[in-house]
Amino acid sequence: MKVLAIGCHPDDLEIGCGGTLARYVDNGHEVYMCYIANGDKGHAVIKPEKLKKIREREAYESAKLLGANKVFSIDIPDLLVKASKEDIVLKVMEVIRAVNPDLIITHDPDDYMEDHRQTSQIVFDASFSVSVPHYETQSKATSVVPLYYMDTLAGINFQPEEYVDITKYIDKKLAALDKHESQIKWMSDHDKIDFLDFVKTVSKFRGLQCNVTYAEAFRSCHTWPRGTTKRLLP
Repeated sequence: MKVLAIGCHPDDLEIGCGGTLARYVDNGHEVYMCYIANGDKGHAVIKPEKLKKIREREAYESAKLLGANKVFSIDIPDLLVKASKEDIVLKVMEVIRAVNPDLIITHDPDDYMEDHRQTSQIVFDASFSVSVPHYETQSKATSVVPLYYMDTLAGINFQPEEYVDITKYIDKKLAALDKHESQIKWMSDHDKIDFLDFVKTVSKFRGLQCNVTYAEAFRSCHTWPRGTTKRLLP
């Protein structure tokens, strides 16, 4: 099975579904990761052009640790992620068509910041548009597949429908997140939080809800024709 996870910033997938992606890999599935924003404004001192390169390196190191087959970057500056921009939608369409996944994971439409919400809408739009042959990109048209929304930051305003037990993968999830060194520092300075502990706490909380030690939470996109009788989450 091919799994495509599309996040906004280079550390978002590790936060929301890093343990699940590691578990997919361990189960023999192909995992592909894609980031829409390049994270160029996520620091108080490092300038955008330099930070963009740092975050790209961090993203590849993290994806390698998780075992991802490939990482894609749409390379949009922070705060300029807009579902109304056709060029962004077309680039995401090309990634989806190139991978031809069995399912897609992305942000919840009601996540905490606009870049995340716009990413959710972009993925929703692009993952339907890939089925229209005459809406052309380099790769050929593919089918509409099930779409899963990962947990919001801190789990706020997110009612899970499914859980994935990541107890065996919590250390790998946190190690992958720790590769994003520039952002761990940014979250400490900007938001005054220990971000690794923050993410571990949310995973513990979701685990308590489903009777395991650590878990990640998801809900399905309930629009036609994305429904399925299959259990696609590991």
